[in-house]
Amino acid sequence: LSIVVMLSACATQPESPVPVPETKKPQDTVIVPPKKVPEEPFRSTTPSASAAWKPLLAQAQQASDRGDYEQALALLERAQRIDPDSAEVYLGMARTHQARGDAAQAKATAERGLLYCSGSIQCDALRAYIR
Repeated sequence: LSIVVMLSACATQPESPVPVPETKKPQDTVIVPPKKVPEEPFRSTTPSASAAWKPLLAQAQQASDRGDYEQALALLERAQRIDPDSAEVYLGMARTHQARGDAAQAKATAERGLLYCSGSIQCDALRAYIR
């Protein structure tokens, strides 16, 4: 009988509670801002586009001065591939087309260049080919 009483006593004892992890209350939370790391200015590892196409413009002008308009246009087309939004390149192309006697192409090129001009001198020079 004592064994039965002991077994029944074990069966009726309440189980010990399972420990619940303690949670932090919102007021206990401390927010630490991230440390600011000074940013270095962006430095391109390649030369700027203007540094690449400006010598081509000068070479094209020399070729045009010699009367070698095909060479000048080839150089200007290379410059245009480097910086397709340069009004200076379009102006050079318009001048070269005009010098070789192709006024229609000079006008079309100048019209396209007007989309990219930013300075009044540049814009006025391009407009001269449209009139």
